[in-house]
Amino acid sequence: MVPIAEALERVKRGCDELIVEDDLVRKLKTGRSLRVKLGLDPTAPDLHLGHTVVINKLRDFQELGHTIQFLIGDFTGMIGDPTGKNHGKTQVLFNSAWSDKLGAEGMIRLASRYTLARLLERDDFSKRFRSGQPIAVHELLYPLMQGYDSVAMKADVELGGTDQKFNLLVGRELQRDFGQEPQCIITMPLLEGLDGREKMSKSLGNYVGIAEPPQEIFGKLMSISDEIMWRYVELLSFEPIASVRRWRREVGDGRNPREIKVLFAREIVARFHGALAAERVHAEFEQRFRHGVLPEDMPEVTLHAPEGGLPVTQLLKQAGLAPSVTEATRLIEQAGVRLNGERLADASRRIASGETVVAQVGKRRFARIRVR
Repeated sequence: MVPIAEALERVKRGCDELIVEDDLVRKLKTGRSLRVKLGLDPTAPDLHLGHTVVINKLRDFQELGHTIQFLIGDFTGMIGDPTGKNHGKTQVLFNSAWSDKLGAEGMIRLASRYTLARLLERDDFSKRFRSGQPIAVHELLYPLMQGYDSVAMKADVELGGTDQKFNLLVGRELQRDFGQEPQCIITMPLLEGLDGREKMSKSLGNYVGIAEPPQEIFGKLMSISDEIMWRYVELLSFEPIASVRRWRREVGDGRNPREIKVLFAREIVARFHGALAAERVHAEFEQRFRHGVLPEDMPEVTLHAPEGGLPVTQLLKQAGLAPSVTEATRLIEQAGVRLNGERLADASRRIASGETVVAQVGKRRFARIRVR
């Protein structure tokens, strides 16, 4: 059995808040396998690194010997939040298994256990109520249904993002109301995106998708600032806490933080694409940026030119290196485009039929383009 202090340090790593620490210590001291719940609604088809922060915390609990309850909100997913099988120590559960059985009477009885005033304490509800924006009744039911999941699952601990704190607390209160020992709550921060400011989001373009090619993941992580690097390492790396502390000391003593960034980027690529992919993409990255070598797996594109040649802005758009002609023009004006290794300064340039050019946009996007 892992010492309580060591286990506590591990589960608290990177967390925003633990409610209540004394309760968790008491649960850990029992020596039994705790039921650790994470509920996710099936709304997004793809995941980025920000989504994995709380999933990584599940892994910590699992490696400490506790039982993971991974809840698929197929019932609550139908409501929409305003904002199983057994596999060893992991249980995959669907909340329709108990929510469907409630029926109208059960839903009314559940609703009677909570007041409107308490629900309006939730920040987004209170803001909308004060501003006169409509709040549908089914939206008010979401925190209750999520809380009831904890009752049905007899959760000892529930994990969630900081934006889920209200809902997690409802589960704690409902468990007490149903005569159960209240669950502990661990909230995890929302990971900042590559810009270091806004929350990681695909819509903002500041994300690292876990299904992206290894080169893209590695390159994006190498582009983050030294400051945000430590935030990513704390929340995403599986390196022991002692190793991370040693790295910080070494950087403080003069070690280049880029070396830590490389170790971290390799770890993330290896996690989702394998160790060989991580080794290959690291070697390619070093060749490309230290020695000017082009990537071996550069995509090749054939485009057709009208009479008079293909405008270079159209070439970049059609080759998938820029989302629009306007953006291609902006990139050229900001000295962000190279053709055959030379900085492109003229946005009005045309590429004649029969030419083949190697186009580079930014540091990571390349294409060999044949114009016919």
